[in-house]
Amino acid sequence: QVQLVESGGGLVQAGDSLTLSCAASGDTFSGYAVGWFRQAQGKKREFVAAISRNGVNTYYADFVKGRFTIPRDNAKNTVYLQMNSLKPEDTAVYYCAARRMPTYFGGSLHVTDEWYNYWGQGTQVTVSS
Repeated sequence: QVQLVESGGGLVQAGDSLTLSCAASGDTFSGYAVGWFRQAQGKKREFVAAISRNGVNTYYADFVKGRFTIPRDNAKNTVYLQMNSLKPEDTAVYYCAARRMPTYFGGSLHVTDEWYNYWGQGTQVTVSS
């Protein structure tokens, strides 16, 4: 069973960049599809980005396309969320989530939170205007 720990959140100004990390332990992270989600205060949790187990496929929410990327480093058992040109509306708690996938579904990913069965505790990102 994998455990996920997010880090890298903080307080930044609009236009700044920030990189979040999702570090896995307890299992080999290369066997998992991974997603990033966020939840702003008083709002529902929403999908941000996802990467398939094999790293070939990625998908982004429209509101982060061109600003965020989701690379993975399997040697470090870590998936990142690189965030550029941050806006105040990006302020939220960011969560990473994972689902173990068989090799023949290596290219699969999902945008719905119900599909993922492992979650981290979240990291706060606050963007000031």
